[in-house]
Formats: sequence, structure tokens, C-alpha cells
Amino acid sequence: MAWLLTLQFFVVEAVAISRFGGYSRVDQAISDLGTDLSPAAGAMNASFIAQAVLVVAGAVLLYPALVGLGGRLALVLLTAAGAGTLLVGLFPEDTGGGTHTVGAILYLLGSGLGLIALAYAVRPRSEAVGTVLALLGLVGTIGTVFFGTGVTALLGYGGMERVAAYVLPIGLAVAAVLLVRQRDDWRVELPEDGDVPLTRRQRRELERAEAFDRARARDEALEAHAAKQRTDDDQDDDEPFDEEAAWRTPRQR
Repeated sequence: MAWLLTLQFFVVEAVAISRFGGYSRVDQAISDLGTDLSPAAGAMNASFIAQAVLVVAGAVLLYPALVGLGGRLALVLLTAAGAGTLLVGLFPEDTGGGTHTVGAILYLLGSGLGLIALAYAVRPRSEAVGTVLALLGLVGTIGTVFFGTGVTALLGYGGMERVAAYVLPIGLAVAAVLLVRQRDDWRVELPEDGDVPLTRRQRRELERAEAFDRARARDEALEAHAAKQRTDDDQDDDEPFDEEAAWRTPRQR
């Protein structure tokens, strides 16, 4: 739910832009919406702070559902992104100076790389979602490099920054939908009669494997019975034909 709520950023940004006369998404930075020149500066900075809480809270709470090294790296990188956007909200562009810049760098770097790490963490659950997250992370990382090095002629200063910044809430919402749908798969069921503790997902996979083994054993038994039947029929066909016995009545036989 925390990661789904990160989409609040787009709502607040749209409101702030509507109140900021002449604002351009292509030419102006996102942080301009949090300065004293913006009528909705308070709402925009509050959105930055809320975004930080939502990103970090989701990463911490969902950490048990994330797999392997990718999960550990995702927690670190997403926490860095959350810390960055917190600094952006607490120290606006026009008064924050270097602290605001550090926060922006942390957010942009943590966003793209964090999504790539998250992709590997959720890949065992869904190949498709893992691929989408990896592509979003790659786009965000490339956008960050271009934005940081001043390669902004194609999309503009604000447009390139948005390529780098927008991927995080979009990617987190995608991952959130997957994890909500599979919310019970990683919970450990209590063992019975000394069995090894298994997650519900592992329990279902074990049951499917057992059902497959039973079906295979049944098919093998049916094949063995059919082979025995064919052998018996072949033996009957090998017996010599008695023409006289064929013309006898049942009583005579």
C-alpha cells in the first residue's frame, strides 16, 4: 500500500503546475515547484517528504518478500532514494543550497539502480514484472546520467529530469501490485508433525509435484496393464487353428 501511494506525487505535481502560471515540464525542473515562486510550494514539499516515508516504509516492510542479494541491495538503494527526496522536501531549491543538490542526486541514483536491484529481487515471482522493473531502472539510470552531464537538448532540462525521476513511483506501483497479489506466498506455514517449515508458495509447489508423481505412477500402471494385455493377445494368436473344433457345436465342444 505504501508503494502504491507513491503515485500521490503525480497528483500533487499536477496541482502545483496548474497553480504555477507559465510552468513548463520540458524546460523547468521539478524542484521549481517547491520554491517560493510556486503558489503550491508547501504542498509540493510535503509531497516530497511523504514520498520519502512511503518509499522507505514499503522497502522495509516488504523486505522479507524480496529475494537474495537483489533484495538486500534494493533495500539500501531505495532507502537512499527516500533519504534524497526527504532532503529535497526539507531543503527547497531556492534556500537549501548544496543540501538540496545532494538530496536530488541521492534520489535520482537510488531510483534507477534501486529498481534494477528490485527487478532481480522479484524476478523469481514474476519474470514479466522483473523485466519491466529492470527496463524502468535502466531508463532511469540513463536519464540520470544524461541529466547530470547536461545532455538535455532532446527532451529539455525538465523533460530529462522527469525521465530520471518518474520511473521510481511507476516501478514501485508495479511491484506493489505483484506483491499484493502474492501477499500470502512468502508467509511461512507452521510445520505439522515435525515437518520442515514451508511457505505457502512452496507448499503449493510440493502438492503439485506430488500430484504429478501420482499421475505418472497411474499412467505407468495403465501402460504396464496394456502391455500385458497385448502379450496375452499375441499368445492367443500363436495357438494353432483347429478346423474340426471350429465346426463343432458348443455342446460337442
